[in-house]
Amino acid sequence: MTSLIVQTNEMVTLLGGGQMTPGDLQAALAHAPFLVAADGGADRALAAGLMPEAVIGDFDSLSEAARQAIPDARLHEIAEQETTDFDKCLRLVEAPLMLGVGFMGKRLDHKLAALAGLVRAPGRRCILIGPNDIAFLCPPELRIALDPGSRFSLFPMGPVRGASRGLTWPIDGIDFLPGGRLGTSNRVEGGVVELTMEAPLMLVILPRAALGAAISALC
Repeated sequence: MTSLIVQTNEMVTLLGGGQMTPGDLQAALAHAPFLVAADGGADRALAAGLMPEAVIGDFDSLSEAARQAIPDARLHEIAEQETTDFDKCLRLVEAPLMLGVGFMGKRLDHKLAALAGLVRAPGRRCILIGPNDIAFLCPPELRIALDPGSRFSLFPMGPVRGASRGLTWPIDGIDFLPGGRLGTSNRVEGGVVELTMEAPLMLVILPRAALGAAISALC
């Protein structure tokens, strides 16, 4: 098993090679300037004038120009094809919180793989940032302050139960399942939402404007 590549007390921005809006990377770096690229995300970093602290992946999409521009000590090629580059980053980077950019673009298969990756690494806290939404795996206990009336969606990635305070429609006693009961399009009722989950299988999906609140809640 490969040992950790990055271990830091700083928040980390993970940069993928998928589509993102011009402000996505800037928004992440404003909170987490320590930059790690997933494979071809290194090309995006260099194009933005940034040098990643580490590049992790199978390097099937990393350009030769990027290989030459980045010091060898920062290039970490993981040849196995059983996991995605995002999975590899989650497994090999240890930080208080990671912000993932370039994983929630137009390609639905890539987006689904990234969301599944959150569930496969319950010991890592990571917020995926998209053009309209953010998503993260709900920890066993979550307390987050949001504007009343804000959209608050829950999407189960497996069978899971939980309890809530501060939502228009409480989730207590509900058996959630991907092919059964979902929790999308709920609303914040009183300004603070408190959740407890019995298993690390529930995604929280919030409007992009909730990024700061999510960072505060997960740190």
